[in-house]
Amino acid sequence: MTTAPDGSIIQRDAPRPDLLAFEIRDRITKPDIEWMSALVDAAMTAHGTIDMLLVMSHYEGSDLGARFDGYATGVMARSVAHIRRYVVVGAPAFARAMITLSGAVLPVETKTFDLADEAAAWAYLAEAGPAKA
Repeated sequence: MTTAPDGSIIQRDAPRPDLLAFEIRDRITKPDIEWMSALVDAAMTAHGTIDMLLVMSHYEGSDLGARFDGYATGVMARSVAHIRRYVVVGAPAFARAMITLSGAVLPVETKTFDLADEAAAWAYLAEAGPAKA
């Protein structure tokens, strides 16, 4: 596991290189979202198609600078063409609604799980196999 500069995001170990897993543990700062965005950007470049898992264990929102960071926004926009499955565990109700809506209109398969069901989220991604066969 590696931790973002301010500690609000942790990269979790994943069983395959084309699966990025992060845990959100606090209020997301600009340095942390840029750190996470750089990892996602590098993975998309290296693998083309990736899967992504976010575990929101203690999500407390994000700083204004993190929400409007240009680099992070650019990576997020490009990710639509590179993320196959986007799985979120423990998302607040408003985030679940946005994730569900985006999955209906974007070419990214989205799924949410309750925090207590984190093991099921990992199993779902394991069952899916590599993002690019």
